[in-house]
Amino acid sequence: QVQLVESGGGLVQAGGSLRLSCVASGNIYSIYTMGWYRQAPGKQREFVAAITSGGSTNYADSVKGRFTISRDNAKNTVYLQMNSLKPEDTADYYCNVNGRNTRLVNFDSWGQGTQVTVAS
Repeated sequence: QVQLVESGGGLVQAGGSLRLSCVASGNIYSIYTMGWYRQAPGKQREFVAAITSGGSTNYADSVKGRFTISRDNAKNTVYLQMNSLKPEDTADYYCNVNGRNTRLVNFDSWGQGTQVTVAS
């Protein structure tokens, strides 16, 4: 099994910054794409950002220019640097990682979520 543990959420004033981290552990052989999603109260989960094993990144239009995703392959960790936060960024943020486990079976795992609250 592959486990994901997120950290870094919290309460911040509008215009502030937060950095989320997500560490993957377990029976990992290789990791392909690492990403972040978020779910605001009463809304569906939405894509935020993703980064491939080769370093290519993709962002939702709503966060382009404000959020930066990065990864440390040696640590099986993905980060989300969030700057210029807005109240509409308030949500639970979930890490998603896919890859192949030590049995060479593909996996797609989700973290438990970390709460981000942006006060106006």
